[in-house]
Amino acid sequence: MTIYVDVVLLENICMNYIILFSTTYIMKIKRKHIRLFLSSLVGAVYAVLAYAEIVPLYANFIVKVILSIVMVYIAFYPKNFKGLLKELIVFYLVSFALGGCAFALLYIVRPQDIFIKNGVYIGTYPLKIALLGGIVGFVITYIAFKVVKNKIIKNQIIYEVEISIEDKTLKTRLLLDTGNMLKDPISNSPVLVVEKNTLKEIIPEEVLEETEKILGGDVKRNEKYQKRLRIIPFSSIGKQNGIMVGIKADKVKITNDIEEIINQNAIICPYDKKMSKQNRYFGLIGPEMLDVIEDKEKISY
Repeated sequence: MTIYVDVVLLENICMNYIILFSTTYIMKIKRKHIRLFLSSLVGAVYAVLAYAEIVPLYANFIVKVILSIVMVYIAFYPKNFKGLLKELIVFYLVSFALGGCAFALLYIVRPQDIFIKNGVYIGTYPLKIALLGGIVGFVITYIAFKVVKNKIIKNQIIYEVEISIEDKTLKTRLLLDTGNMLKDPISNSPVLVVEKNTLKEIIPEEVLEETEKILGGDVKRNEKYQKRLRIIPFSSIGKQNGIMVGIKADKVKITNDIEEIINQNAIICPYDKKMSKQNRYFGLIGPEMLDVIEDKEKISY
């Protein structure tokens, strides 16, 4: 059987790209296509060298791990070791899932044309079959990650949250309240409820005190925060038609067990009373903020 190097190179670039793209989609990483392509090319060149027996240590586990780290670093440029480790793990999981689906599809369609040389799967199968297998694998992997992530998030109760307004950032802990379905009725942005005393670290006290005056009909507002103020209607036991004044944050970053969720449209509502006597948390966060929402920091295409 005649196998062309350019075919092996193209097939591996395509499959590597699908794997890397799937990883960015699942982890909500900002993606730059040129970096994904360069990373895919590095992996494809290695596969060609392995197939041609130019790389004597192609089967060495350490060499393959180093290659994976290089590919992940080129594609995602992680800021720290923790980020690199998370991206590497997801990259491996996606690789196994997509590779397995692609091989299974190829085996079903044209098993007679598939063989292995130096650890590289090659054959005369159409490229579109390999790509279709990768796409099917991506769909399955994405659904599986979604289910697992939702279960993990539901089991977590208290979250580390960073709230940024103007040039100040507050780090605090918020409790997941599944009954908190508050939204800004105009922008549909999710709402967090945070203790007023905690918010004094990033919001001037006079602005926090003015929220009560606004509810009382006083329209006098701090000019700097005027555009940030929102009126949020709510219903609770004993109060069916209540309203709160919210303040739009520049950014809210939530850290959970598996990822960081960033929202640039969240509304913060100050709350007069103390949330936890033991200071375990200082506010409430609703499931809309976690849902793992696809409302996160915009991904660049």
